[in-house]
Amino acid sequence: MSNPSSDGTPLASSPLTRAVLEIDAYSAGLGWDKPARLFALVDTARLRSQEPGLAAQLGLDDPGNTSAALTPIEQDELPPGKALDEFLGTVAWPDSVVGCAMTVERLMLPASAEGAVPEGLNEAKLADWVARHPDRQEVRMTVAVLRDGARESAVRLREKDSATEVLTGAGLVPGLAEALAATFEA
Repeated sequence: MSNPSSDGTPLASSPLTRAVLEIDAYSAGLGWDKPARLFALVDTARLRSQEPGLAAQLGLDDPGNTSAALTPIEQDELPPGKALDEFLGTVAWPDSVVGCAMTVERLMLPASAEGAVPEGLNEAKLADWVARHPDRQEVRMTVAVLRDGARESAVRLREKDSATEVLTGAGLVPGLAEALAATFEA
């Protein structure tokens, strides 16, 4: 993102982008090599009125503070050893949840490496090949979706681990966005 504020953190134009960047900053504070994390996104004003105790615990009890239209609430840890798509297939949200977000760390290769991928590798061997590739990049992806279909993503490279180097955009991680959106389908 190319519009840093005076304190060096990126500015955000929409509530969803602000929520994604808040989750990215939270995850960055925890460090790297962490498991995936799932967040419910709730309307902050509704949270204040319906759950004042929880809003107070989260430091959101000041109705004059309108800086965050969406509040991310971290969910329980994902079950270890369960595939992400399998886990997301079991997630359902109550009506009070207006969206959800997830952070996931992965290894990525540049598009130029696609032609060099050996054929016939199973998933485990492909992951091993990518992990040993000299052009691999470690990334943390934060993806959020709303019930209304809005999407946003933030991608942070480990080698450029700075809030001013976070890339944002709605279509950066479409597969994960689709999987998250599916958690709202009845």
